[in-house]
Amino acid sequence: MGATVVAAPDRSRSGIGHQVTTCDPIRVDEETENRYRVYGTPADCSRLGLTHFVPDADWVIAGINNGANLGADVYISGTVAAAREAALLGYQAMAFSHYIARDRVVDWTLTKHRMMPILEMLLSRDLRPNHFWNINFPDPDHDLPTLGHAFCDVDTGPLSVDFDHIGTHYIYKGNYHKRPRQQGRDVDVCFGGKVAITMIPLEITNPR
Repeated sequence: MGATVVAAPDRSRSGIGHQVTTCDPIRVDEETENRYRVYGTPADCSRLGLTHFVPDADWVIAGINNGANLGADVYISGTVAAAREAALLGYQAMAFSHYIARDRVVDWTLTKHRMMPILEMLLSRDLRPNHFWNINFPDPDHDLPTLGHAFCDVDTGPLSVDFDHIGTHYIYKGNYHKRPRQQGRDVDVCFGGKVAITMIPLEITNPR
């Protein structure tokens, strides 16, 4: 890879989806050279990065997110939205996320080593126009430096919508780790211990 420019939100924006800031000014601090703290959303980071910080970018790489973005998560995820926004603007993009099993802590140094061959492979592959990559790393119970991977489709099943009703409040109690899986799709691949790689289209109309 060549030179990198980092534009990241000032705080966690988990679950913010594809929200963008249009009515308020967006503060930006250049922490060090080519490292920008953006007081906005992940999609704002892509917009500002590609229009002001590095308009000649070859790739936009979002993440790696602390938590998976599988199946229906792609509509909720700020990380995926950053890649989608870049693709909408005509740039090649990919989003990286890491599933974390219950009560486990990720070894990010090991993850970096596991990520590099996947990144290098995808940078060398042709990406279809109007598509972007979504990559999810599993959380296996071993420390092997490389992981298997599979190219797969997005699971179309819904997330759990279970809530406890306590007085005037509803508290979400869905168990992400026990979500249903469609065989061979991204949730199944990732929960099964492989890196799930999905090419996601921007097209939202039915093909004819």
